[in-house]
Amino acid sequence: MRVTVYSTPSCPYCHQVKQYLGGRGVAFEDHDVSRDPSAAQEMLRISGQRGVPVVQIGDQVVVGFDRPRLDALLDGAARKGMGVAVADAADMAARGVTDLASGAYVGRVRADSVAARAGIAAGDVIVSLAGEPVRSAASLETLVARVPEGRAVSVEYVRNGRRFNVTLEL
Repeated sequence: MRVTVYSTPSCPYCHQVKQYLGGRGVAFEDHDVSRDPSAAQEMLRISGQRGVPVVQIGDQVVVGFDRPRLDALLDGAARKGMGVAVADAADMAARGVTDLASGAYVGRVRADSVAARAGIAAGDVIVSLAGEPVRSAASLETLVARVPEGRAVSVEYVRNGRRFNVTLEL
């Protein structure tokens, strides 16, 4: 599993994330976005965020030092998943990227994933999974982790103000 940290030297939360990963024995690549414009662009592309730290674990993205989410991803709770990199819709709404203040904002969709096959795209906001509300990126991870592998579930997402429902087999 590949782990990448996007950080700056002056960010205390970046130091905490790197110290935490190191303490768990997790090898990671560190990209200083204050000195590497291409890394800064990549961070923005995968997360929709300009703030650091951003941690990419496999195809999942964690914004900030969210230890419970990092634990879940590092402990394998996310399994194969949907194949999306998400951020909190509330954070994206604060930046004017979306109008929705609740849900999981899709920053990237892996090309060969179940989400891509179902038509979910970057910019969509996932608002429910298996009939349960998705309030944030972390809540989506928790809900996905609860679904038995191979089970079909309904996913509701919003694109350009319109609601869509699809069924995914996780």
